[in-house]
Amino acid sequence: MGDVPAVEVINTVAVHLLSAAAVKCGLGEEPDAKPDLDEARKLIDALAGLVTATAPHIGDHHARALRDGLRSVQLAFREASPFPDPIGKGPGEKWTGPVT
Repeated sequence: MGDVPAVEVINTVAVHLLSAAAVKCGLGEEPDAKPDLDEARKLIDALAGLVTATAPHIGDHHARALRDGLRSVQLAFREASPFPDPIGKGPGEKWTGPVT
């Protein structure tokens, strides 16, 4: 681990959070799987905090890609929710601002 640049560790963790959030939002390979929005919310919040805190340190290219992925799962969460949160109150929006 000592030789691995911080940006690589951050990206790896972010991709794991992003993938898990997508699956919990119902975007996994199993078409009959029910979304687990409670779990998805936790993962999206963690991802939003990580992306927001590290964006100034990982470079525009990496930050942009992570923000795009984050926005995608935030929108997927909203679509999967039978009672969507108000704009600006959804998972991660405390750190990212409103997602529409």
